[in-house]
Amino acid sequence: MADMDQIANIIEPVVKAMGFELVRVKMMGGEEEPTLQVMAERPDTRQLTIDDCAAISRALDEPLEEADPIEHAYRLEVSSPGIDRPLTRLKDYSDWSGHLARITLEEKLAGQKKFKGVIDGVDGETIMLTDDHEKEHRIPYPMIEDAKLLFTDRLLQETQPLSAEGAEEINEEEGTDNG
Repeated sequence: MADMDQIANIIEPVVKAMGFELVRVKMMGGEEEPTLQVMAERPDTRQLTIDDCAAISRALDEPLEEADPIEHAYRLEVSSPGIDRPLTRLKDYSDWSGHLARITLEEKLAGQKKFKGVIDGVDGETIMLTDDHEKEHRIPYPMIEDAKLLFTDRLLQETQPLSAEGAEEINEEEGTDNG
């Protein structure tokens, strides 16, 4: 199995040198369709354009080929985190304070492994979250296995796309009479 820390250490300097921030590096697809997913964003917009993705992909070709950290063939996928983005860094919880998130822990905390609520911020390495029942939770960051923002109208408003260029156009055609 590939060493994800080693791979991230190859990718991160390249992405940073291009003016982007690395959000996540993850192997997906299992043995059938192995895919190295690289998620990055512009620090000012928290998004990427299609051209940004292509540029990052081209810039990573040589360093990944040279280091050869993955033993088998794989597909490289470079993407923006999207609206319902994963929360992978401690700073993500500060940046997205006030938004709804789902957090899954590696082990139960006070009898609970899954949490859903509004992120209230960060205290050191503790994530503060208030659930639908107004119960406040203090979740140690190192215990988090997986976390992501959940789609809401507020999140949609705060993450408007940079550009609709390249999106498919809707063509309205006049109806035809087949009979």
